[in-house]
Amino acid sequence: MTKYNQAEYNARWIEKNKEHKKYLSYRSTARTFVRKHATAEDIYELRKLLDQRELGLKKDK
Repeated sequence: MTKYNQAEYNARWIEKNKEHKKYLSYRSTARTFVRKHATAEDIYELRKLLDQRELGLKKDK
């Protein structure tokens, strides 16, 4: 596959999968923040938010 073909494929994939691309971008940003920038206070707050989100997901099942 040539570089042009790969770039074309990538552009088509992005066009067809906008929501999934956004999800992947948000997930990557969150992980980078936690790994490289979060303070202890940030992690404490994130844990509370994650616990609340997990409970909400369990209720939706």
